[in-house]
Amino acid sequence: MAKVVAINISEKKGTIKNPIDEGNFIKELGLEGDAHGGNWHRMVSLLAQESIDKMIKAGVDNLKPGMFAENITTEGIELHKLPIGTKLKIGDTIQEVTQIGKECHTGCAIKTQVGKCIMPREGIFTKIIKEGKVRPGDIIELINDN
Repeated sequence: MAKVVAINISEKKGTIKNPIDEGNFIKELGLEGDAHGGNWHRMVSLLAQESIDKMIKAGVDNLKPGMFAENITTEGIELHKLPIGTKLKIGDTIQEVTQIGKECHTGCAIKTQVGKCIMPREGIFTKIIKEGKVRPGDIIELINDN
């Protein structure tokens, strides 16, 4: 069963995100209070704990949710294999997958430390279709539009 491990937020771009107890996700914005929020196709970033675990196995110590600047850390779902357009029910929200991976920005602390970062290959981005709260432990469901 897929679930939310952590909700992560940062006030400034280019910084590690910190876990919070509950996120308020808003249409045309993303995670309320997050520096990366805005009305664009990358409102919310998601990364699987399994992807973080790959980096730990590659020798990176002390990795925690939010260190790859993801808003939602998940478990039990292969995010990067979801087609663009997939809809997910996460907590009270409905989110639509808009992008798989991204270009890694210059000066990424993880890339500097390890030589590579998992977010460009395995992170995904969504936009908010239905607003609401998301909390650690919430179930993630694929929505079938058929």
